[in-house]
Amino acid sequence: MNVLLAGGNGMLAQAFLNKVPRAWNLRAMDLPALDITDAQTVNEAVRDLSPVLIINCAAFTRVDDCEVEAEQALAVNGTGAGHLAQAAAAVGAGFVHFSTDYIFDGTATTAYDEAAPAHPLGVYGASKWDGECQVRKHHPEALVIRTQWLYGNGGRHFVDTILDRARRGTPLRVVHDQIGAPTWTEDLSEATLALIDAGATGTYHLANAGSCSWYDFAQRIVAEAGLAVEITPCTTAESPRPARRPAYAVLSTAKAQALLGRTLPPWETALRRFIRSV
Repeated sequence: MNVLLAGGNGMLAQAFLNKVPRAWNLRAMDLPALDITDAQTVNEAVRDLSPVLIINCAAFTRVDDCEVEAEQALAVNGTGAGHLAQAAAAVGAGFVHFSTDYIFDGTATTAYDEAAPAHPLGVYGASKWDGECQVRKHHPEALVIRTQWLYGNGGRHFVDTILDRARRGTPLRVVHDQIGAPTWTEDLSEATLALIDAGATGTYHLANAGSCSWYDFAQRIVAEAGLAVEITPCTTAESPRPARRPAYAVLSTAKAQALLGRTLPPWETALRRFIRSV
């Protein structure tokens, strides 16, 4: 069973590598061998491998950089996702695509379900929403998974940043008015494989259970690592960034829970396991 993992050098893709079933002949591909913005390159790679499944972990995820590199963000997150989905459909392969809470504007007061209307605030969210639309257009039976606040091995992320600064004794200012669910790539990849095994298609939300602010998250990171550093809460307005962030972006995972019969572990538990593993 040939399976293509696009974006194979990325953080999320790394979480899949040791978890896939033994029956899979997994081929992880990334730049320069696989440039998903080039339709011909994508089509040739898919024809050569003849996969029965393509998992797309390729993405331009540097949110602030997307604001100044909008064309590249749209090429990767939008058009590139469409190229992969179209190639998968052409060979009769299943397709799994990852999206984000940033497609929402964060004005809700309860968790977003899969049917909530998209209203991205910036280029990153808009590019990911475009990717979702292109995937559904070219591959109606695709599995689209929205997730958020990812961390894990093989990439730079919020947990690493907080740990690095805390170990240097650098005082931290962290926003307390953005709420989401920190999600460990190990838990996300396991749940994704469970959805694939269950034959899921359509859109699902997956994230570790519970929610917190970035300030709460930072405090827990430092505590779990046994470090001591001053952490001061601040508002988003007091810590401006190039890209606007959704204030409340918690994703409802009830749909996935109904299919799988379980939720992902609480974010606190996942964080503890991650820190003890590094």
